[in-house]
Amino acid sequence: MVKKTALHEAHKKLGAKMGEFAGYDMPLYYGLGVMKEHEWTRNRAGLFDVSHMGQIHVKGMEGKKDAVEFFEKITPSSFQNQKINRTKYTVLTNEQGGIIDDLMVTRTGENEFHCVINAGCKDKDIAWIKSQITPGLDFHYYDDLSLIALQGQASEKVIRDVLGVDLSELPYMGLWAQDDNKLFISRLGYTGEDGFELSVPDADAEHLWNNLLSHEDVQPIGLAARDSLRLEMGYCLYGHDIDATTSPLEADLGWVMGKDNTGFIGTDVVLKQKAEGITRKRVGIKLLDKGVAREGAEVQLEDGAKIGELCSGGFSPTLGYSIGQAYLPIAYVNERQKIIVNVRGRAIKAEVAKMPFLAPKTKTTQKVTAGEKKYG
Repeated sequence: MVKKTALHEAHKKLGAKMGEFAGYDMPLYYGLGVMKEHEWTRNRAGLFDVSHMGQIHVKGMEGKKDAVEFFEKITPSSFQNQKINRTKYTVLTNEQGGIIDDLMVTRTGENEFHCVINAGCKDKDIAWIKSQITPGLDFHYYDDLSLIALQGQASEKVIRDVLGVDLSELPYMGLWAQDDNKLFISRLGYTGEDGFELSVPDADAEHLWNNLLSHEDVQPIGLAARDSLRLEMGYCLYGHDIDATTSPLEADLGWVMGKDNTGFIGTDVVLKQKAEGITRKRVGIKLLDKGVAREGAEVQLEDGAKIGELCSGGFSPTLGYSIGQAYLPIAYVNERQKIIVNVRGRAIKAEVAKMPFLAPKTKTTQKVTAGEKKYG
């Protein structure tokens, strides 16, 4: 049975084109259409329902650091010095050093953390985390919370105008909480723009959604534009650009690894890769001729030899040409390496490109750590 978020009826009232995603009936696009929704988010502020994502909380015993140690076991990141109300992007690793999922981890207390996990991975993530949980830790999955993303350069103004909350001093990857703890706002997102994710009880979600939509700078945005926005930033989509067979180093996510964390699950495999070198790496792909390359398109050398295939791909509305991501042998990951992308039998000239394809516009007025700088 397909699931619905608390905002499902709101999407239908707006005339959204709905479709199944990760087991949920979700809005793919609204009246503006995918291209204009993408452009609206880049220029003003787009509103996304991301309530299909999972939210969990892990709390340890008072006076101890068992929750901190737990997250340094299930992820390769360091949390000892993470500030309270600050978020890190990281990954869950398996015994083979592969990625179970990528997630956002916010330290909400000295020994407690709140996490946002991917919709399609919720069940397996929760099962994995519970299987690794240590005695004394309290684990909770929230089945009554919605998550709304407001993305774009007008987002800070919208929050101030609609909610009366001034977040001008909230840094990138920072968390703000309402006094009654019924609203949490994090300065992050999946678009490369300045923006926020708002966690709110299901019962209050539609009221908040409609209030934000009442602002002249805000339009509802579907998952199709969300995908093209994240692709322009070179962000990973789990199950496509990363999975249980790709390590953080192969995925070009080595920056999530904490220098002091050598006790995470899969350490031996990943550290061996680091010492001996990886054989493949995730890179950006830029098409040089007209055409749109999608996931699965073969990446070839100019003599026709296959060296990989796109794990993500599509047209970039901002850049005006097709882009993608692929895992290539390490010998061919050099920027501007000339390649061919085979699109339904048509050989399109392309080259390896640096990611992100666009410069991010996230909040940069305050210093951030290496583990905060790439993903929002």
